[in-house]
Parts: sequence; structure tokens; C-alpha cells
Amino acid sequence: MAKPIPIKVLLGLKEASIIVDEALSLAREHDMQPMTIMVLDAGGHQIAMKREDGSGIIRVEVARAKAYGALGMGKSSRDLGDHVADRPLFGNSLSMISGGRFATVPGGVLICDDAGLIIGAVGVTGDTSLRDEFAAIGGIKAAGLWSSPDQAAVNWNK
Repeated sequence: MAKPIPIKVLLGLKEASIIVDEALSLAREHDMQPMTIMVLDAGGHQIAMKREDGSGIIRVEVARAKAYGALGMGKSSRDLGDHVADRPLFGNSLSMISGGRFATVPGGVLICDDAGLIIGAVGVTGDTSLRDEFAAIGGIKAAGLWSSPDQAAVNWNK
């Protein structure tokens, strides 16, 4: 019997788990609402997800839409919101094309390797969108990876 050929993994469960756990830790440290966090690989497949007690049941889909939309367009969900702000028909079309997996509010952050290549995305939801994004970026950095955007918005905690 032939030995199975291993699949090359660019973003593993170890890194995805660090991202989720650190984002949750930051959320607790900053007294955020109950969070849901999902990490997708570059193909849009779920690697890790946690939903805190008290986080609404639709939050799983919101976290996925933030991460999936960012991956699909190669921009953070904050940048996507800016991109479609004056073109609502385009934004609605992208939502339809993606089967509703497209969100244009902060909290969907791209995960990049040392070369700046996208290897996945994280979606965070539960608090205000800018606070969600702060937690996502912190989780990515704790895993030793790069995020896009690389900094939370200046007013993330307002």
C-alpha cells in the first residue's frame, strides 16, 4: 500500500488555535461582549472556531462572513467597507455571489506570512466592529504572523 502524500499546510491548527485563544484573552482583558472567532485557511476552509457563552447563534455566520469576504477580495473587511461605501450595488452583488458570506464592517483580518502572502483570515464578532478587529489583529500577532491591516484603528476602544 502506498504511503499517503502529505498536504502542505501554510496555516496550521497550532497557529489558528493561538489566534483564537489570544483574541478571546484580549476580549476578556478589555471587558468586551461575548465573542465568536473563526480562522479560515487561504482556501476559505475553517481551521478553528470558538463561540463564547452568551454569544448569539448567528455570530458564527458573521465571523465566517468577515473572514471569507476578506479572503475573497484580498482586503480586510474594514477596507472592503471603505471600498463599497459609495457603491452599494457592488457590495450587494458580492454578498449575493458569495452566498451571503461577505461582511463590510471591521473584524475580518487577513493573515499573512513573512513574505506578505495571504495564508488565511480571521473573523471576529461580538462587540463593536473596531473592537472585534483589535482582538483579531492581536490574535494574529500572538501567533507570530502578520495581519492586514497591521494596526487596529486609532479609535478602536471608543
